[in-house]
Amino acid sequence: MTQEPPSRQTAVIAVVDDDDSVRAALQSLLRASGYRVRNYSSALDFLAAAPGEVQCLVSDVQMPGMSGLQLHARLIAMGLRIPVIFITAYPEAVPAPLACLPKPFDAERLLACIETALRQPR
Repeated sequence: MTQEPPSRQTAVIAVVDDDDSVRAALQSLLRASGYRVRNYSSALDFLAAAPGEVQCLVSDVQMPGMSGLQLHARLIAMGLRIPVIFITAYPEAVPAPLACLPKPFDAERLLACIETALRQPR
């Protein structure tokens, strides 16, 4: 049985980035676009919360402690198939076949990526 994709009003987007200003800007953008947003300053903080309640994850790649790539691997190991959009100032650090949005990125491009991610079957 296929579930309907979440709407903007019901979708929870998690933002994981160690940069306070990036988190604040993304929270403002996503809330203004109608999404519910949860911000985390580290991958470990995100994992300690309720990652299974999130429909899409926007994560920095290079962070202290656990990287965004390590977080992605951990979620898969936990059986959580959350779509992840990687954002990074170092796109060469993201191995194929994973993709990323290089910082700085266009807000409309990020929103389009989120819409695409939310339509994907989980």
